[in-house]
Amino acid sequence: MIESPTVLKQKIYIDGQAGTTGLRIRQLIQDRRDIKLLSLADCDRHSVTVRQQAISLADLTILCLPDEAAAEAAIWAQNVDTRVLDASTCHRIADDWTYGLPELCEEQRAKIVSADCVSNPGCYSSTFVLLLRPLIDAGLMPTDVPISFHALSGYSGGGKSMIERWENLDNELANLPYEAPYALERVHKHIPEMQRYTGLTVQPQFLPAVGPFHSGMRVQVPLHSSMFYNKPDGEEIWSLLDQRYENESFVQVAPFAGFEAVSEIDLDPTRLNGSNQLQIHVFPNPAGHVLLVGLLDNLGKGASGVAVQCLNLMLGLPEHTGLPV
Repeated sequence: MIESPTVLKQKIYIDGQAGTTGLRIRQLIQDRRDIKLLSLADCDRHSVTVRQQAISLADLTILCLPDEAAAEAAIWAQNVDTRVLDASTCHRIADDWTYGLPELCEEQRAKIVSADCVSNPGCYSSTFVLLLRPLIDAGLMPTDVPISFHALSGYSGGGKSMIERWENLDNELANLPYEAPYALERVHKHIPEMQRYTGLTVQPQFLPAVGPFHSGMRVQVPLHSSMFYNKPDGEEIWSLLDQRYENESFVQVAPFAGFEAVSEIDLDPTRLNGSNQLQIHVFPNPAGHVLLVGLLDNLGKGASGVAVQCLNLMLGLPEHTGLPV
């Protein structure tokens, strides 16, 4: 009897697997038979020596760490020729890193496949980019247009500290009946990648808010008619986005509904929770304006799901492997 050859599984280490994103990535890949997941004992999670050893043993390391720690761990990985997928913000606009958004443009998947260092995109920014980039690429609007937009996220987007605040029953946030704007006093950390990967030369004005729900996200980008060249109507913009993403497994463009009224639950930010989908809606206005809306799970397509897409691509595996629809 001839035995089949043993297939060597590629080894994956998640540095920071106890955090929100790290936990979700681990859940998505821990039962897979095509890779080997390296794990540390709880007592070793903060040991520099043990973490460095795990990175050196891995074929690919996923960094789910605060920015400063991620920058340090990335250097460790590069010193031992371990490929890196970084979920922090610190490398997203670095020239020698590849932006990990497969749907960004036609060439992006090939770049991710061959890259040694890939930066996972932010949840707000990936949605904003996928809404705006096709319009700019098609020449429908200039790159120096000032854009203001709003987004609503579940409180899990703020990590452990925000989750603890919102789930503390002694805290008035637990029963908050409305969304709460935040980061009003600073430039949001996703702004640089929004500009870089849309091609905008003017920094967009961004109003993020957190709602009284764990996960889910809605990004709303209103576009005034004066922002466009040649005044395309809503259906033309919808058609452009629909054609751009028609072959994408994880980006869907909802059917164009014209001026039909939208129900209160049609744009529920939690409707895609548990999936790896981004759903795009285009709403025209009789005055010629257009509203673009993106719905997604901020912990799925906004973080861990797209990380697994990139992981699969970097390992030469089918992009959808291990991912929910």
